[in-house]
Amino acid sequence: SADEEGTVGVADGLDAPAAVALARQLAPLRLAATHRAGDSPLQSDTGLPELLGIGDAQAYEARDAWAPRPHRSRLRVPIGTGTDGQPVELDLKESAQDGMGPHGLLIGATGSGKSELLRTLVLGLAATHDSETLNVVLIDFKGGATFASMDRLPHTAAMITNLEAELPLVDRMNDALEGELNRRQELLRRAGNFASLRDYEKARAGGAPLAPLPILLVVCDEFSELLARKPEFIDLFVQIGRVGRSLGVHLLLASQRLEEGRLRGLDTHLSYRIGLRTFSAMESRAVLGVPDAHELPRSPGHGYLKSGTEPLVRFRAAYVSGPYRRPGTPTVAPGRVLDYTTHPLALPTPVPVQPAPSEGTPSLLDVLVGRLAGAGVPAHQVWLPPLQQSVGLDELLGPLITEPALGLTVANPQLRGALQVPVALVDKPYEQRRDLLWLTLSGGTGHVAVVGGPQSGKSTLLRTVLCGLSLTHTPARVHVYCLDFGGGGLAGLRELPHVGGVAGRQEPAAVRRTVGEVATLLAERERDGAAPEGRAAVFLVVDGWSTIRGEYEDLEPVITDIATRGLSYGVHLVASASRWMDFRPAIRDLFGSRLELRLGDTADSAVSRKAADNVPKSIPGRGITTEGLHFLTATAGDDLVKAVATTWTGPVAPRVRLLPAVLPYDQLGDGPGIPIGIAEADLLPVGLDFAAEPHFLVFGDAESGKSSFLRALATTIARRHTPEQARLVIVDYRRSLLGAIDSEHLIGYASGGPRTAELIDAVGGYMQARLPGPDVTPQQLRDRSWWTGPDCYVLVDDYDLVATGPSNPLQPLLDHLAQARDIGLHLVLTRRSGGAGRALYEPVIQRLRELSSPGLVLSGDRDEGALLGTVRPAPLPPGRGWLVTRRDGARLIQLAHLPPA
Repeated sequence: SADEEGTVGVADGLDAPAAVALARQLAPLRLAATHRAGDSPLQSDTGLPELLGIGDAQAYEARDAWAPRPHRSRLRVPIGTGTDGQPVELDLKESAQDGMGPHGLLIGATGSGKSELLRTLVLGLAATHDSETLNVVLIDFKGGATFASMDRLPHTAAMITNLEAELPLVDRMNDALEGELNRRQELLRRAGNFASLRDYEKARAGGAPLAPLPILLVVCDEFSELLARKPEFIDLFVQIGRVGRSLGVHLLLASQRLEEGRLRGLDTHLSYRIGLRTFSAMESRAVLGVPDAHELPRSPGHGYLKSGTEPLVRFRAAYVSGPYRRPGTPTVAPGRVLDYTTHPLALPTPVPVQPAPSEGTPSLLDVLVGRLAGAGVPAHQVWLPPLQQSVGLDELLGPLITEPALGLTVANPQLRGALQVPVALVDKPYEQRRDLLWLTLSGGTGHVAVVGGPQSGKSTLLRTVLCGLSLTHTPARVHVYCLDFGGGGLAGLRELPHVGGVAGRQEPAAVRRTVGEVATLLAERERDGAAPEGRAAVFLVVDGWSTIRGEYEDLEPVITDIATRGLSYGVHLVASASRWMDFRPAIRDLFGSRLELRLGDTADSAVSRKAADNVPKSIPGRGITTEGLHFLTATAGDDLVKAVATTWTGPVAPRVRLLPAVLPYDQLGDGPGIPIGIAEADLLPVGLDFAAEPHFLVFGDAESGKSSFLRALATTIARRHTPEQARLVIVDYRRSLLGAIDSEHLIGYASGGPRTAELIDAVGGYMQARLPGPDVTPQQLRDRSWWTGPDCYVLVDDYDLVATGPSNPLQPLLDHLAQARDIGLHLVLTRRSGGAGRALYEPVIQRLRELSSPGLVLSGDRDEGALLGTVRPAPLPPGRGWLVTRRDGARLIQLAHLPPA
């Protein structure tokens, strides 16, 4: 041959000149195959088409090659040439049918031709069996080119590669193969409780109306490395070895090495073994029982086939990856010997030859695969591609249409108004299909929690949920209010007519008002007792729950209360967090719908750590359901939002009303007690009840609204009471309240220490006279009828200036503060918040705090610490502050503003 010498025969009776002439004629020729004496067939390059008897691969026709075969030839295919020059065949039928199978093992060292033998086997089976007789699952753990282009075969039920780089796919493959075993078991049971595929085929051959159920050959290359990374996968191999015979699932495991103990429990099911050249004699013994495979030539393709107790069969495998050559055409033009002459000679007619192979020359494998592609019925797909590319929400919902009364909506009327939306594609490898992941937001599943690490797709999922609701419900049926503490992913939803407001992290006033708006709406529905079916469904969406806990601690119990009571009145909570532990148990247990995206630490998974480990990090939107199924979130782009907004012409969701920056005093409505402003929660007037709580304390920086508060309070007291009912003493060292009261209600105005001491001494004496004596009856104490006269209101602005002298002029009132309610004394102090943390232990302020007097914390420095209850000062607009009372806790309010006259 071209590469080596070989004895073809012995010339008989050839003289020297004839021998020289013959040698010159033979010199340019290259034999397609040479057979040496003894082992010569093992040195030949016999092609697969010759072994299969199909002739020219380019002229191959599947309909002819797939003609019905006798039972003996079924699942029987040549893989190479033996020592006698005859084809060596591998018969995958079980031994009861005179075969070698159904399961086998192939071991071959690097460069031994293992991958080529696998290609030859699969291609030979595909070329001789139609896809209704045989299907293949091709698994390449390392992701090499072992089965390149074979996914085009109609027989290929799955081609799974590169598992080493994506280990989570191994578990998915396990589910898919287990699902295929189960599918076949169920099919046999439903068809007539057949015990095996053989019985099923007999019934089908007898005329039973049964669909074809092909043999499934599972070929796994580099299985040893697969088991090294995923040892538990051996259980699936053992399961296939145990039940595969009856279900028509055959297994061929291939690897470069065979480690001792790697096949525990499986070796008894491997009925045939193929050993190519091995790394060691020990490996050869483990595979074949003899060391011979270690002594095979280093050239690829040499091997031994062992089946049962039969002797070893030596062979050389066919080669299908080389360049395709048309049979019968020489590769080099033959030479010609011409007699010498001095006369001109015509050039000889050229003999056509095959061009030398180039990089673009197709291989025999490519040619045959090309002829087979599309030739038969496609195999049932055991393996669907993993979820990697998101689809649009409109693809999940189906066609969208525009209707005058509904705007842009789904064409399917059954999807409208049901409070259920598809949000993702869910992968079901065990069932070998994909389904839509629906969120049902009615009943106990009405609250939704989405948990995932950074950049895992939480905002995208929330956006998809809300856009799904907007396409299936009108703004009259769904109202949405969002707190966007993520990366601004919900900001684009402001255009939706269903959205009443989106408040970001930098909008604390809007955040509080949004929660207050929903809480007020819930209270109204509870008060009215209306059924939720008659009202719009309201969704409070919180993207970033940790921000609520870290920056809006006072809102967490409010939202928890909304979630606790809301579902009965059509109010829903949709929240996202980085960890499940970010939700306190009180609210975590309320989420009936839960979706878990990729976590920062899979140990935090509330579903399954193993399933969470398999969520890829590089694909935002991938996650797991509570059943451990993987899903990929659908996307809703800005174009969809704009389309919904532009096609809706009706009323929109009520907008979130914000606290005004300035509340003019004249616009303050009537309320309980003495109104001082409006509450953020419901925008209703808030008042002070001096009959129940006689004193009041205010902290705030300069320009925070302290003096305006006292001015408005004094004015309201004077307007609501006659001088016989209420009198006022005003202490105002900065003269901010000068002229605020000029009626008979004013006892006196003090702008300095001496005048203050004079007025307070008088008030103290007046209060002393009102103290109940021993002759006062219990009834008089209850009715406060043992004295007559007006209540006395002492209003002190800038108390920090008043209390800085050598003596505190308010000291005479200190002993009367505890009994103030009985004697008609009311003390209202304002003080700057700077240094207030130290001033809390000043005698008068300390006594007021001991009496649990209500108060107001206006704008200030948070570093001052808690001033009233747990409330710390914080930067706030003028006139805005936290009203702290024993009954209602802390409430944010906006004070009425009354400028100086």
